[in-house]
Amino acid sequence: MNKQDKIILALDIGTTQVVSIIAKNDLNDKINILGIGKVQSSGINKGNIIDIELASVAIKDAVLLSRSSCDVEIDETYVTISGINTRCVRSKATTTIPSGHITSNDIKLILTRASLHEMQTSSDYEVIHVIPLSFAVDGNSTIENPLNINGSRLEVDANIIMAKRTALSNIRNALKKANLDDINYVLAPYASSIATLDNDNKKLGSIVIDLGGSTSEFAVFQNKAMIYNDMISIGGNHLTSDISMILKTPLNSADEIKKKYATLIPIADDEEQQSEKIKVPLLGNELLSEEVSRNYIQKITHARVEEILILIQKRLLDSGLYHNINTIFLTGGMSKIPGIDMLTREVFQGFHVQVKNPINIQNGYVNFNDSSLSAVAGLIVYALDTDPALELDSNRNLREKKQDNIGSRVAEDINLIDTRTTATMSQQKEKEKETEQSSSFSTIFKKISEWI
Repeated sequence: MNKQDKIILALDIGTTQVVSIIAKNDLNDKINILGIGKVQSSGINKGNIIDIELASVAIKDAVLLSRSSCDVEIDETYVTISGINTRCVRSKATTTIPSGHITSNDIKLILTRASLHEMQTSSDYEVIHVIPLSFAVDGNSTIENPLNINGSRLEVDANIIMAKRTALSNIRNALKKANLDDINYVLAPYASSIATLDNDNKKLGSIVIDLGGSTSEFAVFQNKAMIYNDMISIGGNHLTSDISMILKTPLNSADEIKKKYATLIPIADDEEQQSEKIKVPLLGNELLSEEVSRNYIQKITHARVEEILILIQKRLLDSGLYHNINTIFLTGGMSKIPGIDMLTREVFQGFHVQVKNPINIQNGYVNFNDSSLSAVAGLIVYALDTDPALELDSNRNLREKKQDNIGSRVAEDINLIDTRTTATMSQQKEKEKETEQSSSFSTIFKKISEWI
């Protein structure tokens, strides 16, 4: 099945919301959004399903909403999996090329070999991505894509992403109740990076930080490949809890305060904003309220977000990849807080920082100009991209560039012409042979007649 015929469902299972989008490619390889469903999450915390029944209901509701606008059969389902359930390791592999010409099967074989050792030594984990970092053909290590290159020896250095089998099993069980199968898992920050980074960003050294509801996950790219991923178990919901506890207000009121007034832009010098008061309902009796300054909300917000950024910085320093990064891209729901790019520059001194929304997929259903949709937008692109980066997906399939339709048709036409030409030439030879035989018989008959 080619990507024009395939109808996919992209499912982002987050702590805050579950988003389901149905899509396919049109005849021009342009993504068509067929339906969307978005519901509040339940039974999910920090990327883990903690209540199968509740999570199943949320997933099923989101899927039904996305199906309500289109009566189609889903061919494949793509689901995000949180980095909290994953780990990444480096691996190498080598194979000989008996034919001397590298094919897709050779590339698939060597990537599979690269993951075999980790699969054997980590029985409680399952491989979801095998991402080649570099190839070498007969010692030449400057090869980006070895397909169709001539050589006798192929080597690869790969990044293996593995997820806990229990986490994948819980997701499968929850999806069964929504009648979804043929599942392909995609690491959440990897999906977000697909929707936010272009090839130059991936090549020159970048990090995508997806600031979600209960986790902050990040992926590091260099030379067009994801070389590292990690996460911390703190996100926007922790800021909501801070506001609730410090101001002694219910969580739903704290969430509204966060959405309306949370900022990282200093307002101490603005007398009008500094003196502005916010009414905060009191926990236990929401009819009563107290007033707090916007400046106080800013300080609470600053403390929590700064902590998240410093913890991410420490993880990067520990990984040894800190100085490989040139640009930081912030996405996810918490990246909407005003001034978050300024604070990130203060923490990560010397880095370029940019808040990034996902790629704009034109459609009549959903506006993708929303950083909280980066992961699901990345899932759609991952599923329907006709020119993907080489890798093995979670179903052990090799992701590679789709054969050009025009090229295929030209090749078919050439083959047809060759076939017809061959047939014509054969017919012509038969006729010439018959003519020669007829001519020879006429000559013999003439001589016999003359002799008689």
